[in-house]
Amino acid sequence: MSTITVIVVAFIIGYAFIALEAVTKINKAAIAIVMCVVCWTLLALGYEALALPGFELNHAIERNLGEAGTTLFFLMGAMTIVEIVDQHGGFNWVRGALMSRTKRSLLWKIAFMTAILSAVLDNLTTSIVMIMILRKLIHDRNDRLWYAACIIIAANAGGAFSPIGDVTTIMLWNGKMITALGVITEIVLPSFLAFIIPTAVLQFKLHGDVPAVKEEKEKSISELTKFQRNLIFALGVGGLCCVPVFHTLTHLPAFMGILAVLGILWCTTEVIYRRKEEHDPMAKRVVQMLSRIDMATIMFFLGILMAVATLSEIGVLTAVGEWLDTTVGNDYLVTGAIGILSSIVDNVPLVAGAMKMYTVTTAEMLAANPDLANLAVDGVFWQLLAYCAGVGGSMLIIGSAAGVVVMGLEHISFGWYMKNITWIAFLGYICGMASYWVIKTFLW
Repeated sequence: MSTITVIVVAFIIGYAFIALEAVTKINKAAIAIVMCVVCWTLLALGYEALALPGFELNHAIERNLGEAGTTLFFLMGAMTIVEIVDQHGGFNWVRGALMSRTKRSLLWKIAFMTAILSAVLDNLTTSIVMIMILRKLIHDRNDRLWYAACIIIAANAGGAFSPIGDVTTIMLWNGKMITALGVITEIVLPSFLAFIIPTAVLQFKLHGDVPAVKEEKEKSISELTKFQRNLIFALGVGGLCCVPVFHTLTHLPAFMGILAVLGILWCTTEVIYRRKEEHDPMAKRVVQMLSRIDMATIMFFLGILMAVATLSEIGVLTAVGEWLDTTVGNDYLVTGAIGILSSIVDNVPLVAGAMKMYTVTTAEMLAANPDLANLAVDGVFWQLLAYCAGVGGSMLIIGSAAGVVVMGLEHISFGWYMKNITWIAFLGYICGMASYWVIKTFLW
């Protein structure tokens, strides 16, 4: 077998073991790390025979590790910031807004709150925030699984109609394939349907009233002044909201903005607790929050991203995209297939490959060939790509950053999600695409 075939087979086997975690009882992070090392080892042993143009092994590893690192540091920073704000009572108002009498009404509130926050912040940060809040509201694990699935779907849908809500929309926005106004006005309805319809199905999994939640008053919170609590909240949440602005103004990776917010918040809390002993349990220091980071989730994320990177390096992802283009041709079918693929492998290299495969139609090109309108700025292809790559990742729990994070935080198995949620997410995905077709065909 060729090196490419062996790498693909190794990836599929590793992927199968991740899917069968509940059966094998082997932590998915361990499998992801082994899969990553095996794929790169196979590439190292056989890349010379592949004669990849411009390929240099160490440079490829460093480049992909750098790209994965931006996501990992963003994740670690965001998780720490959310934990700091939550420990100081910053999200009490959100919990208050979500308080509901019945489990079904709580589900709907969580769905809409998640989608809106995801568009303002991003789907990764929003997922972390909502899971932290969900733990305070629902203690029954079986019920919490359904809520967590709803958070994944709503977070990905909310991020798809915002230019700053998802990594892929940021890529397309920076690449001038879509505009902020265009993606918001034309993708908002399909994105809302993509989580409203699944929520309508998920509500039948929940019955009864929400158990009363005892208010937990931390002594350290009561010891802080109202100004200090508001300051921590403003720096934390306000800083998260400003990360996209920081990225736009400086063109630095988003994780640099997250680290800036974390650094400022760290310094602020150190000043607030300067009169307390270093290990005083009443002082909610950042050092304590860092120790709570789920490193298994981080390692799983690293393994998955680096394993997928090997498929990108050997040209498998690009070849799949080209095959779809030549075999299918229709914009809706091509982008729809890319969306389904994004639930299996990371959507970032898929979108990056599509951006390299196609050229944005200029005014001159459009005048010469009107058939290229779908590839113009805010054309059907680019808008559908933003929608499908963002929403499609909800069909499998490891198909999106939000899904991977929730999977780690709530310890949801791949098999449970695929059995219970995949078809529900797919239903919303298809309905959203159908609504976009109606909008473009009859209204625009």
